[in-house]
Amino acid sequence: METRVIDYFPEHYTGDAARLLAGGQLVAFPTETVYGLGANALNAEAVRQIYLTKGRPADNPLIVHIYAEEQAEQLAEVGPLARRIMQDFWPGPLTLVLPARPGILPAVTTGGLNTVGLRMPAHPAALQLLRESKLPVAAPSANLSGRPSPTEAEHVFHDLQGKIPLIINGGECLAGLESTVLDLASPVPAILRPGVITAADLADLLPGLAEQTRLPGGGIAKAPGMKYRHYAPKAKVLLCPPEQIFTTYQQCYQQLLNEGKSQPRIAVLASMQGLTGLAAAEHCFLLGENLAQVAQNLFAALRWTDEIQADLVLAERFPEQGLGIAIMNRLNKAAAEQ
Repeated sequence: METRVIDYFPEHYTGDAARLLAGGQLVAFPTETVYGLGANALNAEAVRQIYLTKGRPADNPLIVHIYAEEQAEQLAEVGPLARRIMQDFWPGPLTLVLPARPGILPAVTTGGLNTVGLRMPAHPAALQLLRESKLPVAAPSANLSGRPSPTEAEHVFHDLQGKIPLIINGGECLAGLESTVLDLASPVPAILRPGVITAADLADLLPGLAEQTRLPGGGIAKAPGMKYRHYAPKAKVLLCPPEQIFTTYQQCYQQLLNEGKSQPRIAVLASMQGLTGLAAAEHCFLLGENLAQVAQNLFAALRWTDEIQADLVLAERFPEQGLGIAIMNRLNKAAAEQ
């Protein structure tokens, strides 16, 4: 299969994409968070192709993207609190888990659950595609399962070339991390996946909002990213505080030499503080000067470690407050909780 990449222009870009979705095929498209791999959420066979193309476990639920609140009412039971949150935060990087209306979405779309995650993306390319297709679109990140999520069309092409017919290039994603997932289907609302919208942002509507990002033993994942290792580059990832990166780098370099690596290649992903003392190191990636920049650059940095064929990845550990919670959620999964 030939994979075409077309640049986003409002005048002409979505015609082919909308027709492909209507015909049961997959389309990769940009959102403000990461690139999504979309299929008609009402077409069970099309959604199965998402799982097959990504190599995604069948019990890892999908998020359904919509362009209007009326669609949410058709797909899910929307209460007053959900409506208020939609008004305040949509379009935007917030997914709401709601009770699914019976008999509308196929089981493969909901992961066999009686709930569904809904989101209205803010990227103009995504919204135009959704409006022109007039479909709810199931769309996880457009990468091979377990790999760092794509924040540029080039990342999608690297993973899915020859597997899908079309990629819409809308430039670099601004948020860089997948949407916050908020569970409103349980008696007590909870954040199932942290993102750029934090508990503090939702505090006026949901004071004391809890986070339940770890799946209890034997529990069922109601949101993506709760159950399986994600975001992992090929090399082992180690996390450490910024003030310890220089010393840890020296220790790891010597250990790799002792193991027979003649020229160890350690990729360091850090803020300016974390890179202190590493001017002579060859493979350093400055994540940014603030947490918003770190979030935007994180997945590109993890992919870069594969490009340079790193033997080890040394990543800075950030304070788990505000946006730092979402950043560390991804880094801990990339490091397999090391």
